Amino acid sequence: MATASLAAELRNETGKGAARKLRAAGRVPAVIYGHNREPQGLSVNARELNRLLEHIAAGSTVVELGGLAAAGTRTLIREIQRHPLKRHIVHVDFQELVAGEKVSVSCPLVFVGTPLGVREQGGLAEEIMRQVQISVDPANIPNHIDVDVSGVTIGHPVHVSDLKLPEGAVALEEANATVFAVAAPRTHEETVVAPDTATAAEPEVIRAKKPEE
Repeated sequence: MATASLAAELRNETGKGAARKLRAAGRVPAVIYGHNREPQGLSVNARELNRLLEHIAAGSTVVELGGLAAAGTRTLIREIQRHPLKRHIVHVDFQELVAGEKVSVSCPLVFVGTPLGVREQGGLAEEIMRQVQISVDPANIPNHIDVDVSGVTIGHPVHVSDLKLPEGAVALEEANATVFAVAAPRTHEETVVAPDTATAAEPEVIRAKKPEE
């Protein structure tokens, strides 16, 4: 399980005016919710948040928020709102995690090995899904899920049901959804188009001009 930490501060003021003041001071408005608690306003340092997001998979990394009444509150980042033009972060949603209460996370897939269908059949590898949505206990959230594709041949893809998930985890995707496949090699065939004799133009007849012409 990947974890990270981020300092947060409680905030009582709400509204657009208060949010603008926070952003002007280099902070990002945020909210924490979950585990039967009322949504609570927070703020985090904008620079620290951006630095953190450069090094983690936001959807599957447990972020411990420091500086709150409950020190080390474990959370998941559920939503990141950005300015439509400038693209800087304007708001973040955190969900509190509690052991034993399953959460839904999007987990990256890592494909391992060279498929048999590529090595011996000349096929083309196709990574159809790059991540999978799973329901899992916070204590068992994986950094990623390895998918061994070394034995995959043409016509025998890997499905969601074939994935090896953490203990107690359940895939939320369709069981028969294709994750990885090897496509048959493409062939290049030249098509020769026969001329249409019915509409072909007749050859031009060149006659010698008569003297009077």
